[in-house]
Amino acid sequence: MNEQNEGPDDSGDSMSDIEFESAYDTDYEVGQDNVEVLGLDIHKPVFFLSAGLVILFAIASLVFRDATAGGLEAAKGWVLQTFDWLFAMTPVILAFFCLFLAFSPLGRIRLGGVDARPEFAIHSWLAMLFAAGVGIGFMFYGAAEPLAYYSDWAGTPFNVEPGTPEARKLAFSATLFHWGVSPWVIYAVVGLALGFFAYNKGLPLTIRAAFYPILGERVWGFWGHFIDTLAVISTVFGLATTIGIGATQASSGIGYLLDMPITLGMQIALVLSITGLAVISVLRGMDGGVKLLSNLNMFIALILMIFVFILGPTLTIISGFGTNLLEYIKDAPALSNGFGREDTAWFHDWTIFYWAWWISWSPFVGMFIARISRGRTVREYMTVVVLAPVAISVIWFTTFGETSIQQYEGGVGDLAEGMSTASLTLFEMLHSLPLAWLTSTAAIFLLVVFIVTSADSGALVVDSITSGGKTDAPVPQRVFWACMLGVTASMLLYGGGRDTLDSLQAGTITAALPFTSILLACCISLFLGMRDELRFMKAVEEAEAESSSEAEQSGSGA
Repeated sequence: MNEQNEGPDDSGDSMSDIEFESAYDTDYEVGQDNVEVLGLDIHKPVFFLSAGLVILFAIASLVFRDATAGGLEAAKGWVLQTFDWLFAMTPVILAFFCLFLAFSPLGRIRLGGVDARPEFAIHSWLAMLFAAGVGIGFMFYGAAEPLAYYSDWAGTPFNVEPGTPEARKLAFSATLFHWGVSPWVIYAVVGLALGFFAYNKGLPLTIRAAFYPILGERVWGFWGHFIDTLAVISTVFGLATTIGIGATQASSGIGYLLDMPITLGMQIALVLSITGLAVISVLRGMDGGVKLLSNLNMFIALILMIFVFILGPTLTIISGFGTNLLEYIKDAPALSNGFGREDTAWFHDWTIFYWAWWISWSPFVGMFIARISRGRTVREYMTVVVLAPVAISVIWFTTFGETSIQQYEGGVGDLAEGMSTASLTLFEMLHSLPLAWLTSTAAIFLLVVFIVTSADSGALVVDSITSGGKTDAPVPQRVFWACMLGVTASMLLYGGGRDTLDSLQAGTITAALPFTSILLACCISLFLGMRDELRFMKAVEEAEAESSSEAEQSGSGA
């Protein structure tokens, strides 16, 4: 290391010494705690703990179905009763933290150092951000959520009278509240922490690395194993919920189109089949798998949205863009307040579930964002990652939500009698538009591909954590985790029986609680690390100014 700093120019030595100080002085090497077993390269404590807990859950769900489902429901009830305030406050705290980072001098920091430049053009970066965080959820809830709040399918925000102008405004403001800034401040903090400590401080791309300023070298021991294991369990359950929700909707669409009953066995078979496709995607690699499928899916999703925009209530949708955004901004403070509410059931079933869902798979989305954001300044990163998805959410939910509500109000088609299930709402809405068979088939295809890409990308992230931060671990390890995601989703569906969504919610909320504390502590550690980085940047600038001044004086003397 010291040999790299040697050179004939004293000012060069000084600058090299300063640059070297930017990275942490640690003897840890990526993969040093790994073991090689059957061609696998795995982090001994984290892999075995994580895999063991996931397999144990799968066996318990299969052998003791009712007891496991009851245990999850009891755990969910206790968490909601005791810690709903913590879930409610977390996005608020993170939003203020992101604002502070963006507008403070820390916003000058560039991921990868002062000379780093972005790898992707801004439009490509935006497209990948969208694909990472919202795909399946947009499909499942795009038409269903605004209509559910408006029609009192499962409660209304603040218990407003359903079917009223106030209910309509709150239907969209509450939907955008769940899909707007709040999830993205969670993703932004995790992604920034991972990217900053990996690219600026030279640490492995794992969750534990974000706690180096607090734990120091202890981060490579017990506490680091604990943090990474929690991250893996949280991510597995969060992704399993996403896969389960997507499979539930895809099976509902297939049953609706073919006029056949939707059974639990059909849903599980679909999950396992899609898991097989995810394994094929893993084997094909990033370029032939995730990247190809993501680009195809984004194109089809855009075409579907344009189709609904043109053939739906176009003028209402256009006016709704601005109106719904303003109502969201106006209602966000009240919707954020978790204290003294009379709509506790709605608040728990919707808002707290969403916050738990976003938190639980934030390691997955955060790591993906970190990998594509090198070269961005913190200020640019926060502006785009937090605000750009809000615009996309406004367009998507207004387009699909206004269309479903208009059909409900006008007594058109299957939605005339209101929602039957959330998983069917999209297909019931498309059924009342032209080319219903074609658009519904496209929607099912979108869902399947979103699930495949989520399982493939999720397996990549979990594998990175359970291999000690390695990014080139053997492919069979990603295959293993892709299979584990499918198995966990299947067991959550199996344990829930007919109440599949309740089972998925119970698993997500329970798994997200421990990681919520990790997420909040991460903010403190990230601030400490970035404060040191800012001091380093100022030292570099002062050294450059001094060197420039000396050069000018030398030139004047000559």
